Amino acid sequence: MIDRLAPTRRPEGKAAGFQKWRNLLFVHYALDAEIVRALVPPSLELDLWEGQAHVGLVPFEMKDIRSAWMPRPSALNFLETNVRTYVHKNGEPGVFFFSLEASSWLAVQVARTGWGLPYFHATMSTDGQGTYRSTRKSGGAMVDAKWTLGELLGPSTPGTYEHFVLERYLLFSKHGKELRKGQVHHVPYPAQRVTLERWQQSLFPQATGQPFAAHFSSGVDVEVFGPWRI
Repeated sequence: MIDRLAPTRRPEGKAAGFQKWRNLLFVHYALDAEIVRALVPPSLELDLWEGQAHVGLVPFEMKDIRSAWMPRPSALNFLETNVRTYVHKNGEPGVFFFSLEASSWLAVQVARTGWGLPYFHATMSTDGQGTYRSTRKSGGAMVDAKWTLGELLGPSTPGTYEHFVLERYLLFSKHGKELRKGQVHHVPYPAQRVTLERWQQSLFPQATGQPFAAHFSSGVDVEVFGPWRI
């Protein structure tokens, strides 16, 4: 039984870090489960929506990123794009990242070392008004997006597709032979629909054709906990 509400509650204790996520674009593809299963560690189960695996590409702005011990003036600001799918472990639903792009070389090094996440340094830009571009410095994998905002949806209701893909608070990662878990805490995303005027990507070449869905959120303030060994 998957408990989709427990991860939304704040863990006890002090946060390991603080972040602000802003102007998030969520673009999702629906794929055959077998395609995604081959790319996810066998220790994690796929979390499917109506029998299909969903892969999301999420470009956004990272603001005031810092560990709990860091003074506020030393916080980092950078752009990020993550490519993720949805998994569960012992009844806990979360995300598994295939890759993450960041415009900050320092952020890439810290995340690779501390979290074991597959971060890559990229040249990235956004005008903050509906365009976003990213090109990985090694290999050239890219995202090029332009969108217009649509209907306001507000916080997602449990049981809806929006809640399934947006309200994810646990992340799982492989660090060597270890499986690790981290958690974030924030208020539910203020979501809205978007229309993609331009969308090209090569970060996840298995996803072709038209995306299944696209959403936008103005952002949330985030507390970060972990990572912990499983």
